[in-house]
Amino acid sequence: MPKPSPKEQPTSAAVLDKKDYEILRLLQGNAKLTVREIAAQVHLSPTPVHERIKRMETDGVIRQYVALLDPRHVNKGIKVICYVSLSEHSRKAGKVFIEAILKFKEIVECYNVSGDFDFMLKIVAESMADYHSFYVNVLSEVKGIGQTKSIFIMDTIKETHEII
Repeated sequence: MPKPSPKEQPTSAAVLDKKDYEILRLLQGNAKLTVREIAAQVHLSPTPVHERIKRMETDGVIRQYVALLDPRHVNKGIKVICYVSLSEHSRKAGKVFIEAILKFKEIVECYNVSGDFDFMLKIVAESMADYHSFYVNVLSEVKGIGQTKSIFIMDTIKETHEII
C-alpha cells in the first residue's frame, strides 16, 4: 500500500492542557461560538483563549471549521459502505486507486483498512439508482479494483464528529 503523505503521517500528540481540551470540546459542539463566549465558559479572558485557538490551528490540532449538513435535506438520502480490494498490491496500484477516488464527490470518506479488503469507502447518493449508476459507470471503471462489497446503511444510530 502507498505510504501516507507527510500530512497524513502520524505525529506525536500536541501538548494540550485541561483548558485546551475544554476549548476544543466547545468548538466541536459549535464552531460558531465567539472567542468571548468560549472565554466565559472556560473562565479565561478572551486574549488567552484566542491565542490558544490560534496555536491549536497552527499546530494542526484544529484542521478546519465546517458546516455539517443533513444528507436528507440536500438530496443525499442513500449512504453506502463500499469495501474495495485491489487486484494488485503494490505502491503504484494503490497510488492509482487513491488518485482516482479522490476525484469523486460521491465518496465522502476513504480508509485504508486491514482484513479481507484494502479500502473502505463511505459513499453518498441521491437514490439507489444514483448509487447504481455511480458504481457501474464510475467506480467499477477505476483501474486496479479486484473485488468490491457494498453495504447499504438503513438507519444511522450514532454519528458524531466529536473525538474528545
